[in-house]
Amino acid sequence: MPLFRIKPNQPVSGPHQEENFVESGAPVSRAKAAMIMIHGRGAEAKGILSLSDDFAQPDIHYIAPQAAGRTWYPHPFTEPLKKNEPWLNSALQRVDDLIQQLNGQGIGTGKIVLLGFSQGACLALEYAARHPRRYGGVIGLSGGLIGEEIRASEYSGDLENTPVLIGSGDQDPYLELKRVDESAALFDTLNADVSKQIYPGKGHVIVEDEVKYIRALFSSILYGDSIS
Repeated sequence: MPLFRIKPNQPVSGPHQEENFVESGAPVSRAKAAMIMIHGRGAEAKGILSLSDDFAQPDIHYIAPQAAGRTWYPHPFTEPLKKNEPWLNSALQRVDDLIQQLNGQGIGTGKIVLLGFSQGACLALEYAARHPRRYGGVIGLSGGLIGEEIRASEYSGDLENTPVLIGSGDQDPYLELKRVDESAALFDTLNADVSKQIYPGKGHVIVEDEVKYIRALFSSILYGDSIS
């Protein structure tokens, strides 16, 4: 079965469509860019939104959706895709809904960064890989592409050199490094500017080096500075 992709004017409905979101940072009316922040399993939107305090960027609007039941999909991300339906497609639609909302408020997709941690990282990466275009950036912290296996032939398109960070640790009990490698390789084929970082001794957490990358990414978006 082909991978699900959002179709314009044909939105799907599901468990996440009626959930709320929380916001912080610059008012969207004057923001120069935006970040969609996607929480992990068992967490809340307000939790990942608090990470924005570490970025120290006054011109960014942050928005974080809440998953129904605090989970975007019920089974591990390496299970067959059909086991995580209809939650997964509903979650992908929720990300798209927020992108469309921000577009309507004057922030183009090229100024929108998708960030996720854990289950949220998997969702952010999967959305971008299925809907390749130029984003402000894609940040996958302790996550990888979704599915029992990655079928590279089912992904196509051009991310137009979008910066993509896939960060993990060699002590993460929930994420095999093979999946990190496979995910980074797939994004390479989609013409992303991929930074794959495997941190020795790191578990299932966010580290300062990843935060520094995000700060540099925002400086690149806002001022044209180099990320590296």
